[in-house]
Amino acid sequence: MSRGLGVGLGVGLGIGLGLGLGIGLSWGWGHNGGDKIKVGIDSLIGDTPLVEIRSLSKETGCRILAKMEMTNPGGSAKDRVALAIIEFAERNGLLTPHVGDVVFEGTSGSTGISLAMLCRARGYEAHIVVPDDTSLEKVSLLEMLGAVVHKVRPASIVDKDQYVNYARRAAQTINDDANDPRKALFVDQFENECNWRAHYTHTGPEIIKQCGKQGLDAFVTGAGTGGTISGVGLYLKSTVPNVRIVLADPQGSGFYNKVKYGIMYDSREKEGTRRRHQVDTVVEGIGLNRITRNFEAGLLAIDEAFRVDDNQAINMAKYLVENDGLFVGSSSAVNCVAAYKYAKQLGPGHTIVTVICDSGTRHLSKFWKLPGSPQLPSPSDIDATNPSRPVGGSP
Repeated sequence: MSRGLGVGLGVGLGIGLGLGLGIGLSWGWGHNGGDKIKVGIDSLIGDTPLVEIRSLSKETGCRILAKMEMTNPGGSAKDRVALAIIEFAERNGLLTPHVGDVVFEGTSGSTGISLAMLCRARGYEAHIVVPDDTSLEKVSLLEMLGAVVHKVRPASIVDKDQYVNYARRAAQTINDDANDPRKALFVDQFENECNWRAHYTHTGPEIIKQCGKQGLDAFVTGAGTGGTISGVGLYLKSTVPNVRIVLADPQGSGFYNKVKYGIMYDSREKEGTRRRHQVDTVVEGIGLNRITRNFEAGLLAIDEAFRVDDNQAINMAKYLVENDGLFVGSSSAVNCVAAYKYAKQLGPGHTIVTVICDSGTRHLSKFWKLPGSPQLPSPSDIDATNPSRPVGGSP
């Protein structure tokens, strides 16, 4: 080897290794940037990236940022909620790790997956009750994580065998049995206020840390339990006085009407009159026709709402894959449609944060089977879904 070639290789390798190590260290190789080694799966929860969705920013002239909750170890924002509820239960003697205690929850979304993951790590037995039309991917993942999965028919909350009621009753049966030494926890994500407080304490501050107080104009997200929009919304309102909190709601859900007109539903939308347990949409994880304690906590912080139909959601999902390489789930697509619509209403130069809740890999057998094309809502779609200013939010 010639002396010149040797020097060239040495310099090249030195620069390459230096850049590689520098990039690796600057990324932190994991959450929380500074720590090189994490201890336990729960240490990976939170501090999710905030990413600009370039295609939507380009189309609107606004800066559209997405909180990438799909990068949590359990694949969704529900990791935060599951951890907060379990830790609260442990602090208060409701659960003891590694002695056989049992955790019950009724869920059609990602909460069950987060619970199954954390229960496996902490030595609990997870029992997850799901409607029998829950996507195959979610059920399979629950079982692979060691959860006992109970399938029940879709029903209204007024039905004693509705999935949430089933889980509550099963937990109570164990706790009422004097001969059973186990403790059983009913998670109750819809009403348990650890839910919204987890987002107030962690998700909201993370967003401010990542994008700053100056120039943040709006936060857009859907609501299922209501924990995310309430927790983040209340925190942002306390920190950025002029920020707007915007609800993204799927077709059939009553939250849109509650925010826009102060009325939860009309007679055709009341729970108990529809076939499904929540709303007539293929979207999972958001939308409801009752007010939960978590949603009520932040209701007055919500300024605006957009309704998104299934067709708009699947078109947005396909658009994000084609233009950004983002493969998102149904609720994430709804969020992005609403963020796009609000950006078009505001006009160029604004900064909007939304949430990518989970990956499309959990929605292959339902949402991603819908026909659609990669396109954005038309101007008429934007105007038609938001005919008036809100009456339920803050001025």
